[in-house]
Order: sequence, then C-alpha cells, then structure tokens
Amino acid sequence: MVILHYRSTYLRRVLTTNKKNNDENLVHIKLPNILPEIFEIVLRYIYGGKLSLDEYHASDIIKILVTGNELGLQELITYIQSFLVKTKANWMVQNFNLIYQTSFENDSFLELQKFCTNLITKKPDNIFNSPNFSSIPEKLLVSLIQSDNLQMSEIQVWEYVLKWGLAQNPELPSDLTNFSKEDFKTLKNNIRQCIPFIKFHNLTSKEFSDKVLPYRKVLPKELLYEDLLKYFLNLDNQPIKDSKPCTTTKEINIDSEIITIQHSELISKWIDKLEITDEIKNAYKFKLLLRGSRDGFTPEKFHEICDNQSHTITIIKVKDSNEILGGYNPIAWELDESNESEGVTYSTKDSFIFSFKNNDNIENNILSRVKNESCAILYYYNFGPSFGINDLFIAEMIGKSSNTAYEKRIRGTSDNFFVEEYEVFQAIR
Repeated sequence: MVILHYRSTYLRRVLTTNKKNNDENLVHIKLPNILPEIFEIVLRYIYGGKLSLDEYHASDIIKILVTGNELGLQELITYIQSFLVKTKANWMVQNFNLIYQTSFENDSFLELQKFCTNLITKKPDNIFNSPNFSSIPEKLLVSLIQSDNLQMSEIQVWEYVLKWGLAQNPELPSDLTNFSKEDFKTLKNNIRQCIPFIKFHNLTSKEFSDKVLPYRKVLPKELLYEDLLKYFLNLDNQPIKDSKPCTTTKEINIDSEIITIQHSELISKWIDKLEITDEIKNAYKFKLLLRGSRDGFTPEKFHEICDNQSHTITIIKVKDSNEILGGYNPIAWELDESNESEGVTYSTKDSFIFSFKNNDNIENNILSRVKNESCAILYYYNFGPSFGINDLFIAEMIGKSSNTAYEKRIRGTSDNFFVEEYEVFQAIR
C-alpha cells in the first residue's frame, strides 16, 4: 500500500479518504473503467518502475495510457506519448479517430494533441484518405473542415464531406442518377451539420456546376442553394474566359531567382486542380524555404531546412538551358528512421511534377500528375527532393527525370542534367 500511495496521486487520494483505523484491514478500491489485464500491466510498472512498450499492440498502449492518466501517473503518461509519436505514427494516422478523441478528452495528453493538430494542418490527406475516414464521428468531421489551418481546396472539402455522407448509408445507390427522393433526403440529413462550414463561394463556376449542382437537393434551398445559384449566374462573378490565365484576386509577390509571378499563379491553379482560365479567389503565397546558391545544394541542407515541411514546391533551373523543372509535394518530407539507409516512399494523390521549356513562356509547359500514388514521394537522406521512382530528383548538383510513377515525361530525355539553381517554396494561404 505504501508504494501505491507514493506512486499514484489517484490511489493516494483514495487510500487517504478510505484510511482504516485497523491497519490490518485491506481497503477495497473499485476501478470499473480499467480492464484487469491492463491494470496488471500498470501495477507491475508502479512496483517495478519499468515498462517495455515494444511487446504491446498500439491499441493496448492507448489503454495503458488512459489507465495511467486515471491513476495520475504523470511520468508514465509522458513516456507513453513520446513512444507513440516516435514509433507508432503511421498507426495513429490510420486510427486518427481514436487518437483524436482520446487526446482531446484528456488535458494531460498534450503531445498527442499536438500530433493531431499538426496532422490536420500539414497532412490532412492522411486523415481524409484513411481507410477509417468514413467511420469518424460527425463532430470530428465538422471540427476538421472548420479548421482555419486546413490546407485543402474548398472543392476537396466538399468532395470529402460527400464521401463521408454517402458512407454513412452504404445502401445508397452508387450512381447519382438512381437516387430517389428519399435517398437525397437521407444524404441531406447525413451532411447537414457540415454544410454551414463549406465555403461554396470560393468554388469556381465550373466546380459548382460539375460537383455541387448535381447534389442541389441536399442543400438547404431556402437558405443556401438559391443564393449560390444567383451568385454563380451573375456574370460579374464569372472568370473571364480568354486564352491567357486569369489574374488572381490578390497580388502575389514571389522571392525567386528562377520563376515569375505568372509561373506561381499557374502552379497555384495546378495545386487546386483548376483550369488555366479559372480564377484563383484565394491565392497562395510562395514562402521561400531554401535556395541552393544561398543555403547550399547538399541533400543534408535540404533535409535540415525542409524536413517536416508540407505543401512544398521545388523549382529547378537546368544548367546551360532555359528549362525549368519542378514538383509539388502536399505532404511533409519526413524521415522514417527504420528505413533511413534504403529510403521510403510516401503516398499521396495530389502531387505532380512539371516543366517549362522556356522560362519566358509559361504556356510551353508539361504537367504530369501522379498515377502510382503509393510511390508519389521518395524520402532518401542521400537525395534532395525526390518524386516517384526517378521521375524527378536531384542530389547535390546533378538531377534526373524519367517516367515511372507519374502520368508522363516532363523532359525529352532521361539523361542526367546539371542543376544551375534550385529553390524550395511552401505554398501558404
């Protein structure tokens, strides 16, 4: 009893409250929220002072964490959170619903809360593309889409909300043309709490027409649909259709030795999957992270500056030519220590690579989106930014571009090239 009294603030409080006059009588403590097998693990820790988490499944480690919190074992709480973040990050992404709910239901789990917040901000695709996405509670989905830090286009938000709403009733027809009045009513009820947080006015007319209009029956007609229809039918709100890209609604300044504002506007449209004639209503700011001539061309310098940064655009000036190459990585450049020597590929459906044949003519370009999502991004400590399987990478001042994981070649040759300059930007809204 002395050890329990000393090690656990909760048990200390209970033992003090239930202290018996006769020291030979045992105190009966009820812990209805704790599984016996989990309590046994924690009890061994209390008496032994050691706990090896490697032998337990991540789901059991979460239970141990919650039990440690209930018993007031702050040292154990800190240790387990650090272990989870360092060794179980992929599992936590796949089980984001559980981690999010657990972390924000307990004020002591600050490191897990930080993990969740960073994931929402830097790598939202990992949440929305998770196999368990459709099972997250409505309250969590609303919290995600109303976050000011969510770096995702509004049309993507709408599509994910629809995906979630449809998944709540798997019996709904897969073909929208087969929807009955009751089917639309069911879907409407499923997503009604999310609708107020979708910024429909940030959509382009084409996005509204192609992606929203077919689902008009799920929108509150008297409050939203009619207003949106008027807005998108107003010619003053339509993008100007001509042969040149429309200018953005706010000025973009870019600190680059390679590309111009016009390049950055076009790349911004590619990020949002817009047509070249569409208008950007909320332009990206290109924040310079690295410049080779300023910071160095070594892979070590790239990883020092750019690791853990998401939504990055790499721009490469090919030596002795006017050619510009580049790539967009929506997820963070992140080291997997277990595969540091071999490198590791990361999955995303939103990355792309591109080229401009002449830096003075942005219309002469090639855009190549990822086709093999599982190999979209390569992290290898001996390389700088790397896309696909040699689709585009640089190491020191030498680069290569072939065609494996992306739709098409961005160069006419797969020969190595020399790098005159390269820059890495972060796209920020």
